[in-house]
Amino acid sequence: MDDSRSGCPVAMTLDIVGDRWTLVILRDLFMGKQRFSQFLDSPERIATNVLTDRLVMMEREGLVTKALYQERPKRYEFRLTERGEALLPVLQAMARWGNRFFPDSWRVPQEFLDRKAP
Repeated sequence: MDDSRSGCPVAMTLDIVGDRWTLVILRDLFMGKQRFSQFLDSPERIATNVLTDRLVMMEREGLVTKALYQERPKRYEFRLTERGEALLPVLQAMARWGNRFFPDSWRVPQEFLDRKAP
């Protein structure tokens, strides 16, 4: 079922990644984080229930896959799919824009800016 507000590609994209947290989680995935606890260590301090909700949504939307890495208790690693990886240029552009217009922001690692999307 299609829950899009409209057929506009910007609106449709924002329906998936336009909340406060999804792009931050994607940033962390691009920077090598894979486990729930690693996402919780990010400086933005996402709440566990919000992180769980976003990861479920990201898996449902085909941005990430999850794989069991521990049986007891069950723990999962998350990896970007091709669809998720395709958002890399969007995050790179946002990072460049942020560094340009927020001079006190963190400098984005060059390896992130140089990375190529598949």
